Amino acid sequence: MDNRKDKAIEAILEHLIENGADDIAALFARAFELAMRIERERFLDAGHYERTTGRKGYANGTKPKRIDTPAGTVTVQVPKTACHVDEPFYPQSLERGRRSVRAVMLAVAEMYIKGVSTREVEAVMREFGIESLSSAQVSRATKLLDEELEAWRNRPLGQISYLFIDARYEKMRHNGVVRDVAVLSAIGIGPDERRRVLGVSVALSEAEVHWRAFLESLLARGMRGVEYVVSDDHAGLRAARRAVLGGAKWQRCQFDLAQNAIHHAPSATIRKCIGAELREVWNATSLSKAETALGELVKTYRESAPKLAAWLENNVPEGLTVFSLPEHHRRRMRTSNPMERAVQQELKRRTVKVRVFPNESSLERLVSAVLVEIDDKWAADNKAYIKWEYQDE
Repeated sequence: MDNRKDKAIEAILEHLIENGADDIAALFARAFELAMRIERERFLDAGHYERTTGRKGYANGTKPKRIDTPAGTVTVQVPKTACHVDEPFYPQSLERGRRSVRAVMLAVAEMYIKGVSTREVEAVMREFGIESLSSAQVSRATKLLDEELEAWRNRPLGQISYLFIDARYEKMRHNGVVRDVAVLSAIGIGPDERRRVLGVSVALSEAEVHWRAFLESLLARGMRGVEYVVSDDHAGLRAARRAVLGGAKWQRCQFDLAQNAIHHAPSATIRKCIGAELREVWNATSLSKAETALGELVKTYRESAPKLAAWLENNVPEGLTVFSLPEHHRRRMRTSNPMERAVQQELKRRTVKVRVFPNESSLERLVSAVLVEIDDKWAADNKAYIKWEYQDE
């Protein structure tokens, strides 16, 4: 076994000597494959072709998989196993997002066990090298991951000055019926100037009772000092925010406001113009100039589109709270785009394989795993998202 590893390492070094950095992508691929083969041997408690009484299964060939590396996208041969242990083999060295990979695997496996497997589900299982699993195996495989994720969801919080809250919808089986359920999440910025994922909750809707319970759970974990909240204008969220975080300033997401304005526009001509016209309001250098620009915009449509004018007058001021912040903070704190780009898009990328979650615990497991990975990435980033040194400017 050691001789095979030595030869593999030697081949990698010879490739580097011969080609230098010109073919670094191939070196990434070979190094990944070596690491995965070593992982498989450790997983099976046996080397390649090694005959032992304690081995947990057998090597079962490989399957190709494209992965992204710092040197570009490469294709690697992922080793497979044929065994009957608690959790199917999937190389941890293959992907940084280990928790979310396991969570996807378990969600798909649960669908398979519950008899709702389809050709698509079976195709995803094959992609992860899963041929068949028992309910007992799935149950044991979820235990450690669920304990880890529950601890993260309940970890203590602290001072959070700026808060983003948002929701997205996923399909889930509930009482035998497939329905859309809300995934509520929050990110905050505290004294360390970095973003943090604060928490997540799966709810049957965005009704006030669900949003209120979620926000109260953040406070129960020690969140304090919230001065400023960014969100959309969902009725349930608005009511819950007022009840739980009534002392914080609220910024209605400017992007959502612009989208709503387009829907209120009575003609295609106005729909094409209204976004750019609102940007002039958003990009004003002061609150007074923004209010003046808004007044001019309302006046423009008072006669030609009176309903739109009334809507702009009543709603757009809720998007101007950001002018109460230091100028250096405004661009990042005027929309909920940090939630959409960093959190919601990543959740969508990971949940798309599952499509319909078999139950609430499966959905909560996967979204929690994804958010833990995002939070870990932000924690390791040395770059500040908001610099508090500008707070008093």
